[in-house]
Amino acid sequence: MKISRKFATAPAVLAAALGLALGGATLTAVAAPAHTQAESHTMNWFGGPAYEGAPALEVTAALVKAGGGAEHFTFDKALVSMLGEKTVNAEVAKLTQQYGEQNVKNFIAGMTFAINDGLKRATEAGVKLPAAPADLTGVKLAKTLVTAGTAPDNTFWSGYLFDKAISHKLHNQVMADIDVKFGHGADENTHKILNQAMHDVAQALGDKNVKLASLH
Repeated sequence: MKISRKFATAPAVLAAALGLALGGATLTAVAAPAHTQAESHTMNWFGGPAYEGAPALEVTAALVKAGGGAEHFTFDKALVSMLGEKTVNAEVAKLTQQYGEQNVKNFIAGMTFAINDGLKRATEAGVKLPAAPADLTGVKLAKTLVTAGTAPDNTFWSGYLFDKAISHKLHNQVMADIDVKFGHGADENTHKILNQAMHDVAQALGDKNVKLASLH
C-alpha cells in the first residue's frame, strides 16, 4: 500500500491540532526542549507525562516546511520528506496490517487536517511560525521529533510530542474540541498509531532505547 495524497481527503480523524498560542501570548521560538524542571506529575489524556515548558516552534516550523509549507501541507508529504518514500510505504503497510486500512488512512488524514487547522488558529491569533532552521530536514528532523516526544523514562508518547510542539494547555484545549465534534475514539486512534509509528521510526534510525507506549 503506497502513501498518496488521497489520504488527505480520507474521513478526518483529528489529532491534536498544531495551534501556536498559549493564553493569548505570542510564543518565542526555541530549540527542542530538553527534560527540565518543566516536567510535572500531570498526565496527558492518552497516557504519559505532560510537558509544561516552552514549545519548540522552530521544530514545528521545520515539520510544516517538510510537509509542503503552510499553504500546501500534508502529513504524508512530511513523512516522505523525512524518511523517503520506500521507508514510508513499508511503514504504512506494517501499520495497515496492525490496525487496518481505514484506521491508518484516518490517522494520516487526521494529522494533515490537525496541522492545517492549527496553522489557521495561529493566523487568527496573530502568531507566526519562525523560519525553519535550514539544517533541520530529513532524518535529522525525524530524530528531533522522536527526541521531542520521548519522556524521561525513554517512552515515546504522542501527547508529550504535542505538548512540546504547541504547549500542554493548548494541546488539551484542542483535544477537548476533537472529543466534542468527532468523539473520544477518533482522538485516541491518532495518538495510538502515532505512538507506534514514531517508536518504529526510532528503531529504524538506530535509537533502540526508545520504548513503546502502553497505548499502541
